[in-house]
Formats: sequence, structure tokens, C-alpha cells
Amino acid sequence: MRVVSFGIVTGRMSRIAPQRIRWRAAGRLVRQGQNLAAATVRQWARRRRERADLAKLDDRMLRDIGVTPADAWHEINKPFWRP
Repeated sequence: MRVVSFGIVTGRMSRIAPQRIRWRAAGRLVRQGQNLAAATVRQWARRRRERADLAKLDDRMLRDIGVTPADAWHEINKPFWRP
């Protein structure tokens, strides 16, 4: 088990978790944060596109997919960040 500390290293911590391991752990955390942010932005863009496509459908097409105009209106008017 590795110990990761991002504060000032003194005493026993410096022997348990060398600086290169702490830097690797910090880099991994940054990459995970970047991946999560990118995935969130992609999901928001997908929702925006899907809602724009739904807005283009007429009543007959909505009936074909089993959606009422009221349901479509409700979905179309949601902000992109809300599922």
C-alpha cells in the first residue's frame, strides 16, 4: 500500500512515500479529473443534440416513437446539464 501526501513531508512520511511516487499519484489524479471533465462535456453535448433532434420531430413522428407532445416539450425545455 502506498501512502500519498500532498502536504509538507516530514519524518516517517518521506520514507514511506518517496517524492516520485507522490508526483505519480498527483499526475494520476489530475488525469482522472481531466477525463471526468471531458466525459461530462461530451455527455452535455450529446443531450443538447438529442433534444434538438427531438424538437425537429412532428406529432406523427412523436406518436411513432411513443412520446406525447407534452413529454417532448418537457424534455426539450430541460437545461443540457439536467438528465
